[in-house]
This record gives sequence, structure tokens and C-alpha cells, in this order.
Amino acid sequence: MSLDKNLNKVLIIDFGSQFTQLIARRTRELGVFSEIASHKKIKFKDIDNTIGGIILSGGPLNVYQINKYSFDKKILNLDIPVLGICFGHQILSKLNGGRVKQSKHREFGLANIYKKNDSLLIKNFFSKKKIKKVWMSHADQVSELPKNFKIVASSVNSKFAIVENKLKKFYGVQFHPEVTHTENGKKLISNFIFLICKIKKNWSAKDQKIKLINDVKVQVGSDKVICALSGGVDSSVVAQLLNKAIGKKLYCIFVNTGLLRKNEEVQVVQTFKKRLKMNLIYVNAEKEFLKKLSNVTDPEKKRKIIGNLFIKIFERYAKKIKDVKFLAQGTLYPDLIESKSVTGSQTSKIKSHHNVGGLPKRMKLKLVEPLKYLFKDEVRKLGLELNLSKDIISRHPFPGPGLAIRMPGLITKEKIKILKEADYYFIQALRDHGLYHKIWQAYAALLPVKTVGVMGDNRTYEYLCLLRAITSEDGMTADFYEFNKTFIQSISNKIVNSIRGINRVVYDVTSKPPSTIELE
Repeated sequence: MSLDKNLNKVLIIDFGSQFTQLIARRTRELGVFSEIASHKKIKFKDIDNTIGGIILSGGPLNVYQINKYSFDKKILNLDIPVLGICFGHQILSKLNGGRVKQSKHREFGLANIYKKNDSLLIKNFFSKKKIKKVWMSHADQVSELPKNFKIVASSVNSKFAIVENKLKKFYGVQFHPEVTHTENGKKLISNFIFLICKIKKNWSAKDQKIKLINDVKVQVGSDKVICALSGGVDSSVVAQLLNKAIGKKLYCIFVNTGLLRKNEEVQVVQTFKKRLKMNLIYVNAEKEFLKKLSNVTDPEKKRKIIGNLFIKIFERYAKKIKDVKFLAQGTLYPDLIESKSVTGSQTSKIKSHHNVGGLPKRMKLKLVEPLKYLFKDEVRKLGLELNLSKDIISRHPFPGPGLAIRMPGLITKEKIKILKEADYYFIQALRDHGLYHKIWQAYAALLPVKTVGVMGDNRTYEYLCLLRAITSEDGMTADFYEFNKTFIQSISNKIVNSIRGINRVVYDVTSKPPSTIELE
């Protein structure tokens, strides 16, 4: 997806925060286009009249470590409103003559801030009690405000939690309004965009559909494309997008790795080949994947093995289709965020993704990744605009490596069979109780632990099944879903009594962060 040069947009300058892309998501959610640029790369000369507001992100750096970051200070001389978030707030204050130092009392997690003065930035943000819970994540703080700045809100440990220079339209917040844990944080971002920057709405799923179809047509031209189809939301939207753009020049390849959910291969063939009438090539590669994964326990090795074999299979079938030049993938923004920084910043790598990193040089296929700057919710909206069924669009996310990363330790055919059944019972129970659509993602995992149990009068020594269900808006942060005791007990009983190989069920109550959604 190329950036539209004509849209009035918000420029987000990334200093390496894991939450930078959430800022972009929030602006798009509000109907305004946003663009992310690295602090290392963006210069004064790059700022044109399409940029209506600038947001400085948080990051892992310290403002007094000048050798570790770069920022063209001349950007602040433009008559463009600026909002600094966390580290962005600190650097905005420092570059305007304020001081920043290590905090005596660090703030990580929820904190209360208290309104001190009025500001357009906080219009309808605070409650009547003038108190708001926000998400803090900082070890440094502004210790002295620059000239002509005033306090808007404070916390117990951060005197300058919200500040402003009304004349220059500079605003700083020590917390993260982009994170869902901040109460009404979206309102604060909305106020900055619409009340201060005065940008009008210009971004929608319909706009994305038209533009992305055109982008694909321009990139592909008259050439053929192979699409990596898994049946999940992302690859399904990619397939339908390319189907709309290039029609019969699209060849979808569905690889059954043996690591899919129960009956998933049947559903994919019925949906895309029979109902949507796409060119679909079905490849049963179960034995190949199991052989490659035998005796492998390291999660990163699993991901790389699966990714490399996936590519080899595509390479194999590309040779059977004449004149293929492109391979389409359902890579999303979060995939890039957690694998590497898309902006070249200091963002920490969390894990690798099987569909991130490009293709081997020997492969003569170019990548088509039309969704790589979109978040999951944007992809779902796009899918509806492309007339995909709600059953496909509403499916919970499923990782590219499949059940391999929901099975820590050795992967065996027996364990896969056990896990498929457990996952099926769990998901079906969620559907039966009207819970499926209340949950962002849910799954069963099989842990590499066996425990002693008693069934009847007999001793058992079988696997431990872990259930995970989380709520989220974006997949970047998540909380566990609070089931009632009756439900969790009933599904535990169902799994233990119905599946040979499991005698104990546990429920994961860890949020993200500190954990990730998947186990590996």
C-alpha cells in the first residue's frame, strides 16, 4: 500500500515504541489517514502541506542519551500542532528549554491523573470528578517545564502528566492515550486531531478497498499471482482482494500442513473453490511438515522451518504454473511490528513471523502484501466491503505456523490429533454459549507436561491442556476473558471425559503485556 500524497494526514514520528502503530490505528479509527516515519529518517524538508498534525511517539530511549536518537529540531519550527506521548512528551519539553531527569518513583501500569487546568486537548476527556485512569510506562519524567508551557493535569508521581503551549500548539502527555487501558484515551487523540489540528475525516474501509485494488493492478499488471491461502481472515481478504483486482490471473494455493484446526481443509476447499469459484490448488503436505519438525522443540526454529518449507512448496508449484511472477501474502502491520520495526527504529523484536522477511534470492517471485500496513480490525472491515461472508470475517485469528506454536516441545501426530479435538470442543462451546464473538481470540494448547490423574479406579498419566481466551481491540494489548465458573468447569469436564490423552485442564489468566497471545 503506497501512501496517498493528497490526503490531509497525521505524521507519527516513531522513536521505537511498541505502541507507535497503535497511534496510527487510533487516528485511522477516527477516520483520518496517518503515516509513520522513523525519527532517524524524517527531515524538515520532508514535511509538506498535507501534514496537518505531528505526533511524537514513546520509546525505550532517554532524552539525555543524545547519541542514541536523532530528531530534526527544525520540524518544531513549523506552524503545525505537535502532540508528544511519553518519550515524545519528554523530548518536546527538552527541545523547548525544559528539563528531564530520572524519576524517583517510576510509573508502570495504571495511574490516576488529576485535572489542573482547562485545555482543548482534554475537552470531555475527564469525568465530573476530574480524575482519569491512564496507562503509564516511564522511568524518566519532565522535571521543569519550558517557558510558556502550563500544567493541564498531574499524577501523584508525575507533576507534568499533561502540559500545553497553547500559542505554539504544543501538547505533551506522560501516559499512553493510544493504549486501551487508558480511560477515554481515544477522546484525547480525537481532540488533538479535530479540535487542534482541524483535520477532516478522510479514511474509510471503502476508500481502502478502491485504493488497494488499484495498487494491486498497478503492481501486478497483466502477470499471474500465486496467493498463499490458509482460510483465515487475512489470507481470505487478500485472496478476495486479488480476485477483484485480477480475476483468473490469481492462483490460490492452499497447503494443508497437518497443523490446521479440525476439518479446516474441507471448509477452505468448499468456500473458495466451490462457492467463490477461485482457482484453488490443494496441496496435502502433512507428511513433509511433520518430518521436518521431528525432534524440534525451539519455537523460533519451528517458525523458521514452517516458513521455509511453506516457501519451498510455493516455489515447487510456481514452476508448474507458467509465467508466475508474484506471491501474495496476508502479512499485517502487527506481524511487522513484532518481527522488526517497519520504520527502522529501536523497537525490540518479540518474535519472528513465518510470512515476514521476504523471499529467498533464488525464488523468482515478488511479494504482494496489500494488507501489511493494516490492523486486524481494518482487515475485517475491508473484507466486508469485499463481500466476504461474516463467518469468514469474524473468525478468530489463527497463526501461520498453526498448531505448532500451540504445542510447546516435540510435535507428534498423536499430540496434533489430541490438540485438534480439544480446540474443537473449546471453540464449539464458545459458539454454543454465545461467547465466540465476545472474544478476540481463543484456543486450546497442549503443554509438554504430563500429570497424574484418576479416572474411575485407575491411575492416568496424561497431558495438560491449557485454554486461552482474550479480549482485545487490536492484538497489541489484551486481557483474559473472565468466564464464569460453570462454563469453565463444563468445558474442562467435556475435554477430559471426551479426549484420551488429557486428564487436566488449566486456564491462562495472563494479559498482554507481559505475555504474548500465543505461547510461542
